[in-house]
Amino acid sequence: MHDIEPHFQWRDNYRAEDDAASPFYGRRYSEFSYSNRVYNYLLHPQWDEFGSETLYLKILFVDYDERYAILELIGEWNDALHNDIMFLKREVIDYLMAEGINQYILIMEGVLNFHSDTDDYYEEWYQEVVDGGGWIAMLNVHDHVADEMNGSGLDRFLRYGEYLNHLTWRPQKPRRVHEAIEGLLQTEVRRVF
Repeated sequence: MHDIEPHFQWRDNYRAEDDAASPFYGRRYSEFSYSNRVYNYLLHPQWDEFGSETLYLKILFVDYDERYAILELIGEWNDALHNDIMFLKREVIDYLMAEGINQYILIMEGVLNFHSDTDDYYEEWYQEVVDGGGWIAMLNVHDHVADEMNGSGLDRFLRYGEYLNHLTWRPQKPRRVHEAIEGLLQTEVRRVF
């Protein structure tokens, strides 16, 4: 895992460490000092820690005018032992929400396991973004992770599923990714109703 870097092709357009509204503003990174880990596996130093012991992320892009953020995650999402959703909500999402962000794209292909607990923080986050016309979408969720999320009823708050999986997002510009997700979400809503 130590050689898996967060997506870096958008760094000319956005860097969380240079964004005064980001929770990671001012953070400095080493290319040589590996200190973060998921269990016994070291992580590339470009991943950001936010309080979780097993889940890390990178804010890849934020558009304050269009009110969306794209975050990439890696590790194990463990609400049962570590309450990862609380850390994510309080240490990252609340900062972005304070700046008006209400549309969240979470890239989940690096999340290898998910363990649920209560849905309080998910419901809180959902209510806050939906009241502002927003949404929370997860891309490329592994089947076993989606199964665990479904079993916990998180599909009431988060948008994920086959229609958001297997998307080739890396070669695209952030705006195109956002437009594509927004279109897919609207199409899925029409299909359901």
